[in-house]
Amino acid sequence: MPDDTTFTRRALLQWAAWSAVAAVQPAAAAAGAEAPYPARPVTWVIPFAPGGATGRLSLLICDRLTRRLGQPFVLDHRPGAGGNVATRSVASAAPDGYTLLATSTANIINASAGTAPDIDGGDLVPVAGMARTPLLLLVNKELPVKTLAEFLAYARANPGKLSVGTAGPGTVQQLSAELFRTLGGISWSVVHYRGSGPALTDLASGHIHAMFDNTASATDLLRSGKIRALAVSTRERVESFPQLPPVADVLPAFETSGFYGVAAPRGTPQPIVELLNREINAALADPAIAKQFAEVGATPITGDSRIYASTYHAEIMRWRKLVAAQAGPTK
Repeated sequence: MPDDTTFTRRALLQWAAWSAVAAVQPAAAAAGAEAPYPARPVTWVIPFAPGGATGRLSLLICDRLTRRLGQPFVLDHRPGAGGNVATRSVASAAPDGYTLLATSTANIINASAGTAPDIDGGDLVPVAGMARTPLLLLVNKELPVKTLAEFLAYARANPGKLSVGTAGPGTVQQLSAELFRTLGGISWSVVHYRGSGPALTDLASGHIHAMFDNTASATDLLRSGKIRALAVSTRERVESFPQLPPVADVLPAFETSGFYGVAAPRGTPQPIVELLNREINAALADPAIAKQFAEVGATPITGDSRIYASTYHAEIMRWRKLVAAQAGPTK
């Protein structure tokens, strides 16, 4: 995948495109004539700092939507409170299709715990899926472990001495770490960040010792050799990381994954929801995007808006049980 410099450059180009289009809006729209959607730039809100899986997957989709629909789909990072700052801001936005939310497992976890707006028949409506991704158990390269079993033994032998990063409270990274801690019978300190990007930076520099994170976020640092992956969070091995065993090989009850999609404020006209759903599904079918997803172990989530809403509901039910078992995501 492109490095962070590439993603930053592309984001700047998106902003330049937005400015150019905003300066020359059609006269018909100014005169009050109804124009087909989208008639102006669309804000695509990311709940975390740049560098994480939510932003990276979104950028691929937004680039294609911009080309297909003729208006810029502009990424707007609004980190804070494990994704809740962005989620609440979109929930209160005008339901006109011009403010969308890139959702992640954090939305599901926080909604399950009752700490965030609901996307399952509540404050926002599910529009389309993006991808499901496994997580990797990652460690700083200087940590004296090279296997999952060695890491578990090291953590047990050094209670309270390891620091583990997360993308924020209530995120899949935090729940994965908590589940691992509980099942492994270990203790460590938890450091919350405002997204995967800052956490990965600190992991690579040695400020924290370990973290769980999505394959889409961690791939670049893994390839550079700055961090080491020990295992995957899913029950099966991942094609793009075939050498990594599942955590469940050592802790049989362990299983987590990232779940990414798109939501809009409740009341957004159904024709707009359906248009966005079709275009996002078309983007996921694009061979170039499919190839980049596959390289980081991301599996596209497809289907019309009703199918996706049903999939989202099933995901909430699955995480609700896990959240209850862990006594809440902010423990």
